[in-house]
Amino acid sequence: MTSRLIQLTAPLPAHSRTALHNFAHLRGQLRVSLTPRCNVACWFCHNEGDVPPPLTRRTRDAQPRPGELSADDFVNTMREVINAGMRRVYFTGGEPLLSPIAHDVLARLPVREPDVSYTMITNGTLIRANEDWLPYAGLDRVKVSLHYFSDDTFRSIAATRMSVDVVLDGIDAARSMFPKVEINTLIQRENEHELTGILDFALDRRMPVQFIELVETAFNADRKSSAISADGMIRHLRTLTSDERVESYGAGQGRRVFTVDGVEIGVIHRDLGRHHVGQCGNCPVRPQCVEGFWALRLDHAGGLQPCLLRDDLRMSVLPMLDTPEKIPDAVARHVAAFTEGTL
Repeated sequence: MTSRLIQLTAPLPAHSRTALHNFAHLRGQLRVSLTPRCNVACWFCHNEGDVPPPLTRRTRDAQPRPGELSADDFVNTMREVINAGMRRVYFTGGEPLLSPIAHDVLARLPVREPDVSYTMITNGTLIRANEDWLPYAGLDRVKVSLHYFSDDTFRSIAATRMSVDVVLDGIDAARSMFPKVEINTLIQRENEHELTGILDFALDRRMPVQFIELVETAFNADRKSSAISADGMIRHLRTLTSDERVESYGAGQGRRVFTVDGVEIGVIHRDLGRHHVGQCGNCPVRPQCVEGFWALRLDHAGGLQPCLLRDDLRMSVLPMLDTPEKIPDAVARHVAAFTEGTL
């Protein structure tokens, strides 16, 4: 699909910020990708809509977008969008701690209201190396991706020579730094035999864990057979607890939540539906969409897109970096056009 950045310097139909407020109220996320680079190359990576590391390793001509935003640009853009109503900010990559401006951004997070939260999603391998400053960043929570529980599986999934002990040590380091540390695990055929081990690891440390079904993208379509259902994990969890509920906030994929000895275990399950909007009605890739509209992704190149699978719907914040106070209205108009199907 050919990418095009929608420039918002041209006049657009007038919209209030209602669509943006509604999205925030439904627990929609602002996902801030600090860098597309990563020190591992998980085969399923979608890289928040950019070219993922596995493809770059196979084809050197397939490079992610060049960086355009400085630390000031990230902080100013976040501040304005938060002031306009967004409440949940997630820092992603690639691997966010691989970004040369990670410290400058995370150490200067905008002053926020009590209901604003900052979460970093990381592969865990660089947490220990940044322990001199990371505890003083303004993060409320860290989510560590743990899709493997042995060296063989780590190398099979992430194409790395590192030991999984580096990730496990990163989790322990994070637990000493932050009050909330959680685990994300993508369910796949390659790690099916280790899922209960990962669950036990989390329960032993009283850490919440979320099991996620695979999101198919153009980058991982050749490994479609690796996608497996979460039904097996759900059956296992029902042998451990009867405390089960369904959460569906109206943005993104619904999930089942189990509480085992006071620890929450989430399972993102495609059978629970998703939040589609106007633009989704005639979308050519909707059959592959299992997430729906749940995040606005701000990338290092200055693009902001409401859909992982449609980079042709990215808008650019670059023309507004010198006047960041204009960004919220532009974002609100873009979200409104997306939800109304007029992009």
